[in-house]
Amino acid sequence: MLDNLSLGTAFLLGLLGSAHCIGMCGGIASSIALGQKVNSTAYLWLYNLGRIGSYSAAGAVLGSLDFLLRYGSLQIALRTFAAFMLIAMGLYVANWWRGLTKIERLGASLWSLIRPLASKLLPVTSAPKALLLGICWGWLPCGLIYSTLIWSSAANSSSSSALLMLFFGLGTLPAMMTTSLLAKQFQLLLSKRYSQQICGSFIIGFGFYNIPWHSLFVF
Repeated sequence: MLDNLSLGTAFLLGLLGSAHCIGMCGGIASSIALGQKVNSTAYLWLYNLGRIGSYSAAGAVLGSLDFLLRYGSLQIALRTFAAFMLIAMGLYVANWWRGLTKIERLGASLWSLIRPLASKLLPVTSAPKALLLGICWGWLPCGLIYSTLIWSSAANSSSSSALLMLFFGLGTLPAMMTTSLLAKQFQLLLSKRYSQQICGSFIIGFGFYNIPWHSLFVF
């Protein structure tokens, strides 16, 4: 069962990890915002709606595998692994360790199937195209998303995992809504080296907090 802390953590992971999101998805978002004189904001919202929808769908899929974790020891193992993935994510966001790029390669095969469709949707000239592009772009190989997915799957529920990924996606919105002045200032702040290190440190802290220490030291 979810609590406010878990949902808040998911949102903060998205917010603090936005420095990486800008590099991965910021170019597409900017092209949508700047490429249309009319309806650019609406198209950008639809793009982000599709992107976050894909995150939630992926969370639902992984969360539906909870039947594999009926044994307590496996649940503890998953929660421990998920916590260490958060630590790896923090190191990744802070640019202290880039090991998550190897995990991104695992999604390369899936992305090779989706990328041709995504390319056909550019330039974005209609609302359906904006939404579909977001849905496609949500499956872009990304170590930040993958590590959050593994963390959310520890909720052992399809609906809970989907909700956690929804809040994670909502956390990325401030940086991705590039049409507003505040968003641009937020992007500039996140691009600073010290900001990345602070964000990464917070995520690492979340990782250590989520390690089930009480279970690991029970003999």
